[in-house]
Amino acid sequence: MKPKPEQRPDDPPLQGEGNYSATRRFDKAQREFVKAGKVGAAARRAQPKDAQEQKDLSEAEKAGREKARK
Repeated sequence: MKPKPEQRPDDPPLQGEGNYSATRRFDKAQREFVKAGKVGAAARRAQPKDAQEQKDLSEAEKAGREKARK
């Protein structure tokens, strides 16, 4: 898990429901990631390593979907 980002000097101290500056930085980083062609490699690295991991991921997804429906 990534550490919580520190507030930057250019960020207003209170931004209500969202941190607009952080959102802009995140969006820019995501666009650059896609533009750099890194999505395919990241998707391949994220694939399950074996059948057991695939089963675990499928069960976790099913549990999450069930919880979301309630």
